[in-house]
Amino acid sequence: MQYQHTDATLALMKQAPVIPVMQVADAADALAQAKSLIGGGLTVLEITLRTKAALKSIEMLTRAFPEAIIGAGTVTDADQMEAAIDAGAAFLVSPGMTRRLLKAARKSPIPWLPGVATASEAMTLHEHGFRCMKFFPAEAAGGVKYLSSLAGPLPDLVFCPTGGINPEKAKAYLELSNVACVGGSWMVAPALINAGDYAAVERLAKEACALRAPV
Repeated sequence: MQYQHTDATLALMKQAPVIPVMQVADAADALAQAKSLIGGGLTVLEITLRTKAALKSIEMLTRAFPEAIIGAGTVTDADQMEAAIDAGAAFLVSPGMTRRLLKAARKSPIPWLPGVATASEAMTLHEHGFRCMKFFPAEAAGGVKYLSSLAGPLPDLVFCPTGGINPEKAKAYLELSNVACVGGSWMVAPALINAGDYAAVERLAKEACALRAPV
C-alpha cells in the first residue's frame, strides 16, 4: 500500500531544487537565517533537531513566514516526531529508518522523508509503500555514482541527497533522473552566520534557486 503522504512529499521535493538544512542557536538566529533564505527564494526550510532552540524556532518561523514550509530534520525517534508536529512542523526528515519510526510515520498527519544509504534500505521502505527518500550521507555513501546506479533497478524511487553537498555537487545530483532536490547547508555555513553575513546567505540562496532539477 502506498504511503499516504507520497504526493505531498513529492510536491515538497519539487518546490525548489535545494532544501536548506538549518542549525539554529536561538530565535534571533533562526529568524535571521530564514529571512535571508526566503528572501533568496528558498521557501522549504529544514530545521535540524540538534539544538535546544529547534522546536521553538519551528513554531516561531511557521507563524512569521506563512508563505514558507518549515520542517524538522534529524528526527531519530517517535517522540521527536510527535514534538515536531506539536511545534507546527509541516514535514519531517530522518537520517535513517527504524521500525518504531516507520510505525509512527504511518500515523503522522504530515509527510515524512526517511533516510537511506543503501539499496537494501531503499527496497525495504519501498516494500512499505514509500517512493520518496533522503539519500544520506550522500557523499560518504557513494555520491552521484552510487545514486545513479539505483535508478535502473529501482526506477520508482525519488531521492533528496543530503550530506557533504556544495553547489557544484548539487548540480551533478540534480542532473540524475531519480533526484528531485538536494539538501544542503552551504548557504548557511557557520562562517557566514558567525560573521552575520546575511547578504551572502541571500545571494547563495538565489544561486541555489537557479539550480533546476529535470522535470
